[in-house]
Amino acid sequence: MSVSNITVFMPSMLTLIGIPGLQSVQCWIGIPFCAMYLIAMIGNFLLLVIIKLERSLHEPMYIFLGMLAITDIALGTSVVPKMLGIFWFHVPEIYFDACLLQMGLIHTFQGIESGILLAMALDRYVAICYPLRHAAIFSHQLVTQIGAALSLRAAILVTPTLLLIKCRFQFYHTTVISHSYCEHMAIVKIAAENVRVNKIYGLLVAFTILGFDLTFITLSYIQIFITVFRLPQKKARLKAFSTCIAHICVFLFYLLAFFSFFTHRFGSHIPPYIHILFSSIYLLVPPFLNPLVYGAKTKQIRIYVVKMFCSQNPL
Repeated sequence: MSVSNITVFMPSMLTLIGIPGLQSVQCWIGIPFCAMYLIAMIGNFLLLVIIKLERSLHEPMYIFLGMLAITDIALGTSVVPKMLGIFWFHVPEIYFDACLLQMGLIHTFQGIESGILLAMALDRYVAICYPLRHAAIFSHQLVTQIGAALSLRAAILVTPTLLLIKCRFQFYHTTVISHSYCEHMAIVKIAAENVRVNKIYGLLVAFTILGFDLTFITLSYIQIFITVFRLPQKKARLKAFSTCIAHICVFLFYLLAFFSFFTHRFGSHIPPYIHILFSSIYLLVPPFLNPLVYGAKTKQIRIYVVKMFCSQNPL
């Protein structure tokens, strides 16, 4: 069988096939994906409203939680509408520049999300290990600066990945991307030119953001656990630990990012549909879980939700 040397010169359109090998059941997979997206949008929007209206929640931990909610809404909206268009309405085509824009938005919001989790871990570390200095250290000005710095960091690191694709590649083996959304390595793999620089820079960005954040999140929680278990009273230990358990539960799902990242580069023996499913779940489940987990674990939020839905004005 002969191998075709035909390449495509600077395509204006690309085709996303969805989940390779599962195209026949994509319409059914779209149902839980859509449900998670809608719950995530409603839950995170409700979380933002509660944090805005309840003055007792105007604290660093809840401000970071609000930032996380905004990022989750933006990230989900960058991915799910197009994904459902592929699954339900058989609209796989996407303009090349629109694909690059989606890729940039997804990876930027992922970077911001990772940074916010680090900020939340550091906030809990200072609150538990240095409670008397917490208010002085985590001022509202510092929280604002952290939010701006995290957004800037993600944008600065992700933007070159777009430029390296747009400016370096002219020829592509195909216009078909074996993915349900535009992801960096999925686009790089279809290029018919030397992709070494793109792969190296992709690794650099991943380890700069995910590696750095994961390392310091882990160290923060190790220090928190050491401090908590040294507290003399059991009640005090349980109270301190309960403030962190929600962060830990959500953080564990972000470890799927490493699975997605490494399987795309080194997991050639893993079926493509496994990788695509896990990468999609990684993008959808944390935004879906965040309002549920934090709402369930935060007393002030639970009370406010009860007030919103149970209070009735007498006629």
